[in-house]
Amino acid sequence: MTPDDGPTQPGGDTLRDHLARALHDVDPTLSERLTHDADAHLELVALARAARSETDVLLAAAVQSARSAGCTWEQVGSVLGMTRQAAQQRYGQPDASATAATTGGGSRPQLILRPLTAFNEMSVLARASRYGWHSVAYGPLFHIVERDDRQWEHTRTHGSVPSGDGWMPVGSGWAWWSYWARPTDAPALDGDPSATELVRG
Repeated sequence: MTPDDGPTQPGGDTLRDHLARALHDVDPTLSERLTHDADAHLELVALARAARSETDVLLAAAVQSARSAGCTWEQVGSVLGMTRQAAQQRYGQPDASATAATTGGGSRPQLILRPLTAFNEMSVLARASRYGWHSVAYGPLFHIVERDDRQWEHTRTHGSVPSGDGWMPVGSGWAWWSYWARPTDAPALDGDPSATELVRG
């Protein structure tokens, strides 16, 4: 294995192997088309660029996760190969989308649910939706939810529109997941749990 291959994962695969498979899964026809279609190479460039953007988001989320777990900026900087000050300056700023969404002058109440992961976010959204909260924006480790008097449903897909009527896209931008929400006919439950209570369950 060369230094550029990345760490070996369980089963002997490198991180590069896993990333290559992930890119292949996005468009299984691409590998074959690369042998005879010049435009396929441009598609690969676009796909790799999108993947780099997503790994940048993942890195920011990982830093936030490390900080929420109690790791110091000095520890984070050491892993990133930069000084504590550089790491804090680059990754320690408040999330602009969260600030904009909560100060946008909307008439409905909003909460920021955090920290979330790919493993718990759908169960947290399901819990919140019973009280009338539905996602209107998201970012690394958080969803911004808005409240009305109905219960909601949430789902996530790999970019495709979910089956059924009434689904509305949440947020915008390229990501591994696309999020969707739709209202139901059921009235929201009584009660006013805090963001912390909704996340912790």
